[in-house]
Amino acid sequence: MPGYELFGDAERKEVNDMLQTGVIPRYGFAAARNGVWKAAELEQEICKTFGCKYALLTTSGTTALTTALAALGIGAGDEVIIPTFCFVANFEAILGVGAIPVFADVDETLSLSPESVENAITDHTKAIMPVHMCGGMARMDEMKALREKYNLLLLEDACLAVGASYKGKSLGTMGHAGVYSFDISKMITCGEGGAVITNDEDVYKRARAYTDHGHDHLENDRTADTHTHLGYNYRITELHAAVGLAQIRRLNEFLALQMRNHNIIHDAIKDMPGLTFRGLPDPDGYTGAYLSFFLPGEIQAREAYEQLKAAGISGLHYWYGNNWHYIGRWQHLQSGSWMHRLYEQQKKQVMHYSNLAFPMSDSIMSRCISIGISLLWSDAEAAEIGAKMGAVLSKLLA
Repeated sequence: MPGYELFGDAERKEVNDMLQTGVIPRYGFAAARNGVWKAAELEQEICKTFGCKYALLTTSGTTALTTALAALGIGAGDEVIIPTFCFVANFEAILGVGAIPVFADVDETLSLSPESVENAITDHTKAIMPVHMCGGMARMDEMKALREKYNLLLLEDACLAVGASYKGKSLGTMGHAGVYSFDISKMITCGEGGAVITNDEDVYKRARAYTDHGHDHLENDRTADTHTHLGYNYRITELHAAVGLAQIRRLNEFLALQMRNHNIIHDAIKDMPGLTFRGLPDPDGYTGAYLSFFLPGEIQAREAYEQLKAAGISGLHYWYGNNWHYIGRWQHLQSGSWMHRLYEQQKKQVMHYSNLAFPMSDSIMSRCISIGISLLWSDAEAAEIGAKMGAVLSKLLA
């Protein structure tokens, strides 16, 4: 990963098609377009590729999350359960709509533990947000059961699992809404971009209005649109959408290369005593974006991470020490370092939930190392990386 590694003629063609019209904005200028509507075409491709009824492009995965939360009616005082291992955008988006992020443990799937989610539910819980990390999937049968048992909303963050599926359904399509990210580090890229996907027409219409200053989009003339709700400007450009349009058509190509290289490295270290691998509720739906494994303890994991780096292996992640993805390093959240003031009850609850102890998550994440899988590796290069990793790990574990 990611798709930008294989940027080429297909992407240049779509961008050049758009540039010939001179129309970069998402909406308007119909006469000048000559029928070229890259964002609308990409939305249709998203629906066809991932099996959803509606898709709405935004400027990023973060704005897609914010839009989805707003379109689902989540706001002041509502609690949204998210994993301790996710991305800062998850809690940023929740805070952005006035709601409260409530953290729950992850298990060895690297996503939400259903048992921890159930323990975190209160009278104020409005939604569960499973975050499908590192190309894999949460335990979605249990997530859906909790949604039904407690009458909650289910919002899937599949930003790091574009192309993954669970029992034949694309991640992101099994809740009330889902979100994708198409930034430069994702499976397919627009450079910057994201999408809200849903099978609910009302959620789609609300999301569409929210990303465009409340425009209802019922008129051909934008100046005649009614503003049905307050909204913001989260519109993607035609330029970004053109790149994504080429990339989504290459998704199967990317996935095949990624799984080939993932499996070569996995096979090189899979039988090593003391090494275990992340859980996959549906191995057939995995993208192979990362190979994630567990050492017996934190000390061995830290040592392995340093030794693997010293051996010249790139793309490594020790998430437990990562200030983007793990709750233990989100000092700005835990200390209340925000540029704008939160209302007092929100601040009190955020500080409470973000400063809880999570020994189960710590035990799992402190032992975990991931390596991002490149699409550019040849068979021989992947085998060489696997051999280097095997040499380091076998010596360490011995």
